[in-house]
Amino acid sequence: MYKLRELTKKDIPIINSWRNNEDLIQSLGAPFRFINQEVDEKWFDNYMQSRANTIRCAIISIDSEEIIGLVSLTQIDFIHRNAKLHIMIDKHHQNKGAGSFGVKSMIDHAFLNYGLHRIELDVLADNKRAQHVYEKCGFIKEGIKKQAAFKNGEYRDMYIYSLINE
Repeated sequence: MYKLRELTKKDIPIINSWRNNEDLIQSLGAPFRFINQEVDEKWFDNYMQSRANTIRCAIISIDSEEIIGLVSLTQIDFIHRNAKLHIMIDKHHQNKGAGSFGVKSMIDHAFLNYGLHRIELDVLADNKRAQHVYEKCGFIKEGIKKQAAFKNGEYRDMYIYSLINE
């Protein structure tokens, strides 16, 4: 099935190809922009310097050892014990359980190994597939950010989801 491992520098070319895939980026809150590999290498170097409050893991297919997704906890706050979750799955591997696996695995890691209490995420209001995954993993919709993302020349709403470690 799948496994997680920490992101490595050798993953950057595939992640760069995803970040330059306009169709993939349209389903995320991030804006589409052309990103050269050098920028992503600097992004990775910044991650290596911020590992104290950021976790970035590759989602790997056990069969092929191929990286098929990226799941991250960012802005980890050890005083308030919360963080933000981000996930990106290669278009060719969506709808096969990789997203649910990545989200559930990162939740377990955050709550069991880091002692976090709350995980939060933002999702485009029209990304029903992602919302289904988050709700299946226990996230609750808390609110809406009106016109918070600018995509394809228009503003789009974002939903705020959270999961509390009860």
